[in-house]
Amino acid sequence: MVDMSKYSEVYGSWKNDPDAFWAAAARDIDWFKLWDRVFDPYADEYGRWYVGAECNTCYNCLDRHVENGRGGQAAIIYDSPITDQKQTISYAELLDDVATFAAVLQENGVGKGDRVVIYMPMVPEAVVAMLACARIGAIHSVVFGGFAASELASRIDDAKPKMIVAASCGIEPGRIVSYKPLIDEAIEIASFKPDCCIIGQRPQEIATLIEGRDLDWSVLVNDARERNAKAPCTPVLATDPLYILYTSGTTGQPKGVVRDNGGHMVALKWSMQNIYGMDPGDVFWAASDVGWVVGHSYIVYGPLLHGCTTVVFEGKPVGTPDAGVFWRVISEHGVKALFTAPTAFRAIKKEDPGGELIKSYDLSGFKTLFLAGERADPDTLQWAENNLGVPVIDHWWQTETGWSIAANPVGIEILPVVHGSPTVAMPGYDIQILDDACNEVPRGETGAISVKLPLPPSCLPTLWQDDQRFRESYLEDYPGYYKTADAGYMDENGYIYVMSRTDDIINVAGHRLSTGGMEEVVASHPDVAECAVIGIADKLKGQIPAGFIVLNSGVERDRAKIEGEVVKLVRDKIGPVAAFKTVLTVQRLPKTRSGKILRGTMRSIADGGAYKMPPTIDDPAILDEIKEALKVLQPPA
Repeated sequence: MVDMSKYSEVYGSWKNDPDAFWAAAARDIDWFKLWDRVFDPYADEYGRWYVGAECNTCYNCLDRHVENGRGGQAAIIYDSPITDQKQTISYAELLDDVATFAAVLQENGVGKGDRVVIYMPMVPEAVVAMLACARIGAIHSVVFGGFAASELASRIDDAKPKMIVAASCGIEPGRIVSYKPLIDEAIEIASFKPDCCIIGQRPQEIATLIEGRDLDWSVLVNDARERNAKAPCTPVLATDPLYILYTSGTTGQPKGVVRDNGGHMVALKWSMQNIYGMDPGDVFWAASDVGWVVGHSYIVYGPLLHGCTTVVFEGKPVGTPDAGVFWRVISEHGVKALFTAPTAFRAIKKEDPGGELIKSYDLSGFKTLFLAGERADPDTLQWAENNLGVPVIDHWWQTETGWSIAANPVGIEILPVVHGSPTVAMPGYDIQILDDACNEVPRGETGAISVKLPLPPSCLPTLWQDDQRFRESYLEDYPGYYKTADAGYMDENGYIYVMSRTDDIINVAGHRLSTGGMEEVVASHPDVAECAVIGIADKLKGQIPAGFIVLNSGVERDRAKIEGEVVKLVRDKIGPVAAFKTVLTVQRLPKTRSGKILRGTMRSIADGGAYKMPPTIDDPAILDEIKEALKVLQPPA
């Protein structure tokens, strides 16, 4: 058995008395009024945390640090290799910026409970806008900058925002993405019309403003500064919404995940020390985007709640300018911990398989690499460990939870790293592996990974104005449990293995097989940079797996030979039962902008079914490349 005495003590203290555990964690947050009950099991869909308490998230992120002498410390380090800009903003400066912009919001009609859509790239102004909303009790809904107009319109109609706050453009390597035409089209399409838009003009593209509706960020802020207009913090209930974040579903209306104020702060503050091992003053870098949940939790709120310095990075893991940019940022800014997606490391590994670029930088202050967002295949983990010489920690969570369901709690004790596992359940999460009849399966058997209710602080209490859909999506399939929609198993040590989405468990001639398990084997081939395995329809077996591989840069061996070796690997390690016979080499895989591989869309293409162009796709042209690759599977006419 694995020794995890410190973790077991902490987890056990939660399980023995959840209310006492979360009351103790809440002492790290400043409250205007304490709660009537730590947890009310009768409130809303499954209960609510810190009922009756009053607080303000912006106060906890900024004001209290300045009041306690941390005003001169860097709050944000902005690093944009795309525009060749860098900026350091102290806590005192950020507080001044946020209080000023919060006054601008109020003067333009935004008040407590109003929604504000934020549509911005990775610039400090995005963080300012989020915190300004939190300061006055408005509810922000950040939409990833560059999202299609139709997707932006659907979010406008659902959230009904009083205002849109946006930038004139985003900047990708080699191109400018014009935001204003997308906003104009979205407002035209949407049934609901916001009162106004505040546009931050970037020098790379000056947008044309519509008179009577569009306002210039700089003009408004400069005017407010001249008048010394600053908004104080508005007390809100702990159970009031802080934000709405829409999940990027590929069909139907996106789901608006609601995050409350009180529980969110408690869980994120606890996680910064206990999961990530960070101390106030340390530099934390989540290489994500504010449009995704990682950006909300660990670019903006988590680090600032904990008094850390957070890095706002406008760039890519490769191409800005090369696969060494992550090491340059870590070295230059003294980053202690990096949190990114496995996809980013697969891209770096593909371009620099020998890790030569790492040797050019001093990474002596770098202590831990955290991966999440996609399953971290053991080969990528091993590459990172070998080349960086620091613990590489996989952890697992969802937009819906806002923080880790399963993790290796670095701040409590580093547990043995097991490749392929995000380690163990965090306090608040009673994880059980269930079969279709809601019965627990034996250790080592695959089933639906589920969380016994109630969910801990920070997890979604419901979907925005849609309690029924919340129940149908998350609570009804496994009564008494939250459905994660992920499949996997738990070993004898309590380690969790997230193998795939439940939709990616394929049925091959009656055998339920995990595509994630096959991907793990495929990725272990030394020539494979990244891969995806999907189940495609088969008249005889029901479904058969097909593998797509992207080769490392510089590999010149015969593709057919490599594909044959991959097939043999799967046969040797999983067995003939997998019926794994098809491997296709492609130049790239279709992904969302956050790096998740679009396996469902690939499956629809392979099966000849109808599919909707995913709104989050990084490059739609990749789907045509997948169609072309799949032609070899089609019988001759």
